[in-house]
Amino acid sequence: MKIIITISLIFSNLLFAQIKVPDDYKKIPDILDTTEYLYPFVIPNKEYEYWRVLTNDNDPDKAIIYESQAPLFMTINEPAPEKGFFQKCMGNNCFSYILACKKDRPVYFSNEQQLRDFIGTVDNLPEAILLARTYGYTIDTKNRFTGSYKIEDSSISLYALQSKGCPVVKESFLIKINRKTGKLEAKSNGIYSKNEDCTTL
Repeated sequence: MKIIITISLIFSNLLFAQIKVPDDYKKIPDILDTTEYLYPFVIPNKEYEYWRVLTNDNDPDKAIIYESQAPLFMTINEPAPEKGFFQKCMGNNCFSYILACKKDRPVYFSNEQQLRDFIGTVDNLPEAILLARTYGYTIDTKNRFTGSYKIEDSSISLYALQSKGCPVVKESFLIKINRKTGKLEAKSNGIYSKNEDCTTL
């Protein structure tokens, strides 16, 4: 058992050493590795009188993740859709969606593609991280190769990760996002972590 752990640590350290992040990439602020903190930075592709990000929590007060400045005379009370983006389980409080108001009519954004459409042009780093999230990429600011970025006039590049499988396998990626179109290109830097524990409910 000790031999396996030692070999795994050596293997991980070798992979870490092989993933090089250029010096012109900056560290992503720690707060931006939490999806809920990205929404206040979103500048929608179209103008809406009001919009809010919610979960499908049965309690309306607990369901709100973020809401833009709403006119005093306006309230939106609509039931949650059956599905949303970032689905993490089945049942209550398991996914998110956006409810917007355009010309006094409610508009839903309830899957990953619709969230990309809502974001539109990529104006800033939080939008880039959120867009990457719709493709299954997340960030971990503990490592430069999973939590660094570079902003250019036409693109935003991120070092991010994908985590999948059981046991969990983590893989580093270099992502380049076209700021105008939102198109994402990704290149693997290799697997850097394997967790042999696999717990199923």
